[in-house]
Amino acid sequence: MKELTLQYKIPLPPTTTKLVHHKRRNLPQFQATKWRNTRTSVNYSSATAATTSLGVLELEEGSSGYNMRSKDAGEEEEEDAETSSSTLLSLSVKPDRSMAMLDDYEMEEMDFGPLDPNHRSGYVAVVGRPNVGKSTLSNQMLGQKLSIVTDKPQTTRHRILGICSGTDYQMILYDTPGVIEKKMHKLDSMMMKNVRSATVNADCVVIVVDACRPPQKIEEVLEGVVEIKDKLPTLLVLNKRDLIKPGEIAKKIEWYEKFTDVDEVIPVSAKYGQGVDDIKDWILSKLPHGPAYYPKDITSEHPERFFVAEIVREKIFMQYRNEVPYACQVNVVSYKTRPNAKDFIQVEIVVEKNSQKIILIGKEGKALKLLATAARLDIEDFLQKKVFLEIEVKVKENWRQNEGLLKFYGYGGQIQAI
Repeated sequence: MKELTLQYKIPLPPTTTKLVHHKRRNLPQFQATKWRNTRTSVNYSSATAATTSLGVLELEEGSSGYNMRSKDAGEEEEEDAETSSSTLLSLSVKPDRSMAMLDDYEMEEMDFGPLDPNHRSGYVAVVGRPNVGKSTLSNQMLGQKLSIVTDKPQTTRHRILGICSGTDYQMILYDTPGVIEKKMHKLDSMMMKNVRSATVNADCVVIVVDACRPPQKIEEVLEGVVEIKDKLPTLLVLNKRDLIKPGEIAKKIEWYEKFTDVDEVIPVSAKYGQGVDDIKDWILSKLPHGPAYYPKDITSEHPERFFVAEIVREKIFMQYRNEVPYACQVNVVSYKTRPNAKDFIQVEIVVEKNSQKIILIGKEGKALKLLATAARLDIEDFLQKKVFLEIEVKVKENWRQNEGLLKFYGYGGQIQAI
């Protein structure tokens, strides 16, 4: 069986590391800033996982011809071996704060001298219904964009771990998928399991609700999916306060204070950063005293390849409509640093139907080319270097119902570290 592919000769990122260091710069937003006139090659893919040889169609800008070449089974096996040898990183268990776990470099990075008895650190679970602004709020508290944001519900699939550090604190945020009761796929069930796990590990919980919607009791907000432990500090954040009148905000605050068991209610506008400092102050007052879990210059435990895949997925949500974005899984297949050339990243987009693949690629590959260009620009902004990006589209029927595939894709509480 042959697999048509569209390959973009686009620049790409460095080898992935377990921890993302951003000590000397603030990362820009994941937004394409301008169209760059780069020479690209595109990959049309119609694959099933069982192919033994692939036909690769290369298309170059400004070219009127097409060249065919073959990728043999040996190359496929080599790629599979590279992927299977990846180290898995658990997102389900807190790391040990024991100093014995750190090497000399990490001790120096964390600047450990005499332990500050007033230092606070801990985990914060950010939960709520889909599309209420959890990711926007998390990004605001971190001071940079780690979680992708679109106007479509259920954009966040993985539990995103972001680390916000100061001289006397370290706040570790779990940005979780939106809570849903009706689970259409195995993917939905595994996502909700990760939400529950986040609240179990948390030192405090932030529940985000939409101020524009009628008030609901916490049990209704969390759909019975999440149960908050007794005496666990809980904050209710009334988001999107900029969209309703001050008088209405006051009435809703009064309702939530009267009919819920949360410790406090804070109205905010996550989009504009209004009230975010109040949330951080509340969280820091509730975190337990203790040393940092991570070096202070680290913003996430996720590897860089995870964020590369998330950038591509964000662009899919922004460019395509209806069911197509929800049927897509993005994986970084290969991530290589090349000292004498732009770094190389190979990304695969997995869909469930051939019709979805056709929509992704578009007429003459124009839709996929637009997607790859927008993604490459944001990847370059994120990594602060030029990269070569290759995107393939593959079909794996009903992947959202395949538990083995879902665990491999990171929905079982582990992600590939390298």
